[in-house]
Amino acid sequence: RSAILGSMTKRIARTLLALTTAVALLVPAAVFARDVSPPSPPADGELALVVDVIDGDTIRVERSDGSVERVRYIGIDTPEIGHAHDVPDEPFGRAATGVNEDLVADEIVLLERDISDRDPYDRLLRYVWAEDDAGWLMVNAELVALGLADVHAYEPDTRHHEWFEQLRLDAIEAGVGMYDTMPEAEPESRDLLEIIADLVGWD
Repeated sequence: RSAILGSMTKRIARTLLALTTAVALLVPAAVFARDVSPPSPPADGELALVVDVIDGDTIRVERSDGSVERVRYIGIDTPEIGHAHDVPDEPFGRAATGVNEDLVADEIVLLERDISDRDPYDRLLRYVWAEDDAGWLMVNAELVALGLADVHAYEPDTRHHEWFEQLRLDAIEAGVGMYDTMPEAEPESRDLLEIIADLVGWD
């Protein structure tokens, strides 16, 4: 009997090891690496005046040469607002736009470029830094941290993607912004012991 129990224990251990390995391969590395340090404002950034906030991730700025440009925030995507009267807002679109306005409207901001200068719509692609009493903060990251922006790795402009992903995971754990209304996961129809029993061949 002890030999049978020993054999069953080894099979369960091997099965659990295989399950753990499979989960580790499926879960993004950012889940396990939660120690990405926040970046500092760039020394070579461009100062510009925000003259209009279009939505949560797009603004219009006046550059030092007097030209006015649209700026699209790199690495994030906020819910859309309906610019036409018959187009409804997406949930949290107005909230994201409001936070963006609070941070940058009529302010001097610091624009940080990654690899690309413009997107296909001729908008400048930038990380946007705003200054407050505590110093400079990156608006792209603040929107993610508040649960008001999703994170996307738009190649080749991915300098701060790992940091954004860490902030997104923190926002999900905290249940803030658009993550506070996420439905709970459906309960499993079978418990873990039943699954293990099937895997090791128990009846």
